[in-house]
Amino acid sequence: MPEKYRGKSMLDIYDDLRASPRYSPEVLGISIFRTELDKQVQLSVADQGEEIETVYQTPVGSLHEVVRKGTMGSGGYHTEYPVKSPEDMEVMKYILEHTQFNFDEDAFKRAEAIFGARGVTQQYYPRAPYQRLIISYMGLQNTTYALNDHLYETEEFMTAIAAWDDKMYEVILDCPVEILNFGENIDANIDSPRVFEKYLIPYYRRRVAQLHQAGKFCHIHMDGSLKTLLPLINEAGFDGIEAATPLPQGDVTLEELKAALGDTILLDGIPAILFLPQYSERELLDFATRVLELFAPNLILGVSDELPPPADIEKVELVTELVEDYAL
Repeated sequence: MPEKYRGKSMLDIYDDLRASPRYSPEVLGISIFRTELDKQVQLSVADQGEEIETVYQTPVGSLHEVVRKGTMGSGGYHTEYPVKSPEDMEVMKYILEHTQFNFDEDAFKRAEAIFGARGVTQQYYPRAPYQRLIISYMGLQNTTYALNDHLYETEEFMTAIAAWDDKMYEVILDCPVEILNFGENIDANIDSPRVFEKYLIPYYRRRVAQLHQAGKFCHIHMDGSLKTLLPLINEAGFDGIEAATPLPQGDVTLEELKAALGDTILLDGIPAILFLPQYSERELLDFATRVLELFAPNLILGVSDELPPPADIEKVELVTELVEDYAL
């Protein structure tokens, strides 16, 4: 981190780089959506040093979860998922039934006032049922085995999650947030075309239709391998695709991505590795220029998807200057 940024807030750094913030929880520490457990679920959280251990106690059983702490601001990862069996699925259903999803209007107003003209206040929220299974509840391996060994119970579990989501969307549709992010972290190595078509596209179509009917916009976070999903990328009707990562970091060319997206908005588009020291300023600017030429004006240029810790953050300002000159 350059010395001039030490002691500065994230918003100060955004302002210095003349970049636009997107998510208030990350930039301001202000969350506009939150979930709350009622008294029927007792939560016990223990800090074990390198890991956080959580126990959920309910009248129908308990769940045990362990998350290893992340480094340098990352969110950490599971070493033990809470759902390990069909019996655990029933416990998680109970927990969901006793979990409230809320919109914090005061937090939204604070974030709006602080962001001002810098950007539109928006936020992500719980993922689609299948993505929640593999990322939050069960992990990829356990989910894969469960769909093979306990198909009925696992699909019923996803149905129960979607039913809870119905209530969540009542809150989302009624709130003043205009742009919603499906923070799904899609990767074709995990979400194969078969899985994407069967478990994700139908869910996305339903939710996108609800949001559009309410006059809102939405985009989906697809930050992994994409090549085999390109023919399906527009099937759900999202207004934008966020964090799609081209070569040399991802597995698609800019031209392949443009052909698949058509007029759908691309959010980001510059591979994060181009900000690392081994890539020259010329390589970064040449790539950013290609993104502008291919996708503008259906483009919100940014880093796909986060600036890596060893990166030269001041390279971001070079992109800012490029955009300002390009817009003239």
